[in-house]
Amino acid sequence: MNQVDSVIQAVLYEGYMLYPYRASAVKNRQRWTFGGVYPRAYSVASGSDPWMTQTECLLCGDADARVTVAPGFLQVADRTVLAASEDLSEGGTGNTTPWRVVPVLDVDDRRFHPWQEAVERRLALPSMRLGELLDASRIEPFAFAGSAEIELLADREGVARGALRRTHAALVGHVGVGAERVDDRVCRLTARIVNLTPLADAGALTRDAASVYALVSCHMVLSLEQGWFLSSMDPPRALAEASAACRNIGTWPVLVGQDGEEGEGGHRTMLASPIILYDFPQIAPESAGDLFDATEIDEILTLRILAMTDDEKREMAATDERARALLARTEQLGTQQLQKLHGAMRHIRGGAELTEVPDLSGDPGALNESGTPSSPWAGLDAGPRLACLRVGGMEIRVGDHVRLRPRSRADIFDMALNGQLATIESIERDLEDRVHVAVTVDCDPGKDFGLARMPGHRFFFRPDEIEPLGGAEAQA
Repeated sequence: MNQVDSVIQAVLYEGYMLYPYRASAVKNRQRWTFGGVYPRAYSVASGSDPWMTQTECLLCGDADARVTVAPGFLQVADRTVLAASEDLSEGGTGNTTPWRVVPVLDVDDRRFHPWQEAVERRLALPSMRLGELLDASRIEPFAFAGSAEIELLADREGVARGALRRTHAALVGHVGVGAERVDDRVCRLTARIVNLTPLADAGALTRDAASVYALVSCHMVLSLEQGWFLSSMDPPRALAEASAACRNIGTWPVLVGQDGEEGEGGHRTMLASPIILYDFPQIAPESAGDLFDATEIDEILTLRILAMTDDEKREMAATDERARALLARTEQLGTQQLQKLHGAMRHIRGGAELTEVPDLSGDPGALNESGTPSSPWAGLDAGPRLACLRVGGMEIRVGDHVRLRPRSRADIFDMALNGQLATIESIERDLEDRVHVAVTVDCDPGKDFGLARMPGHRFFFRPDEIEPLGGAEAQA
């Protein structure tokens, strides 16, 4: 379950906060956009956000198979910043000190803003026999009491200069689970989460105010004993129609865990995710931790965080405890960890597994021992290559030095290379018989990757965008 939990954590905090991770950022003023299940009264009054989420999927099992439904979500907490009207020792309770609400508070080198945080909630429901669910659906109510807590903010001398007050609203709802037969061995399982939190004046609430009563990033983990789940994305052909009839509201059920064979002993866990995933999703082993922009590229976000100004980093650290930990972890990354973020080649599911980066320096059309191409570019490279090309009255070949002169149709990245010296790596034709010149940029520290035909360091230009060099300039 460790592998499953890592995926659940990424799903749970997808969009929790967005780069640049500051309360003042416009992107972070509209949060909780994934998997929100709002109180029914608010949803009816607003006509927008849903008040329930439903998952349906197919499973194989007899009446003795046991089903476990484990819902989880984030509950939003309103964080208010308070300033103390008089000094309070660090060991005090804050109950007798008059507080006043402030928009921002500085304590030594830390700055605090009002914010919406979140706490994880998980529901522990008893396992259910499939036979019982086929006879009658089960309803399991849940409730979380409202609460408020104070965290004192002391300076270096131990004197409390203020406090953070976190308020959790009461939540009420239920989980419904049922099943129906599709054929002798296959059933359709239905699991539903409903938010029934009562509201006094639901029609007057804004979406931001209603979010404190919502189940955010709502998801479910479905487990099965003595049976197995069928993929909703790639069901058996005979059950494709039955799978398509499954009605999912606000969730996307995918198989999680180890990618094994269907049948007894395999496919025992399903994740009903609020975001679209493939079956058997995994967190990249190169990722040092959660960046909350879970669908973004770790390398890009890491470099952007490192490029922040000191004032921006200070605000980020004060925005949220998770943002502070993210900043600290990012600044402590070593050179080797940063290099791992640059990219990796994975095996391709359903085809020949590439456990290592192939050697691209040999014959690109050669086959390995299994009879498959040794290079992923072998299909394109199998045709005849151009040995030379005439540009501007001069003949150019692979290995020649040229100057790049992008034309008006070039994109912004090509324009950034205008005037740069480059080396021709190959001269190629595309499927429409157009000629392109592949080059590596001479000043690129990673040009060796380009010569190995790796993406990111190998660029294509039309012949009219290449300026041949002559005389001393070419020799240099």
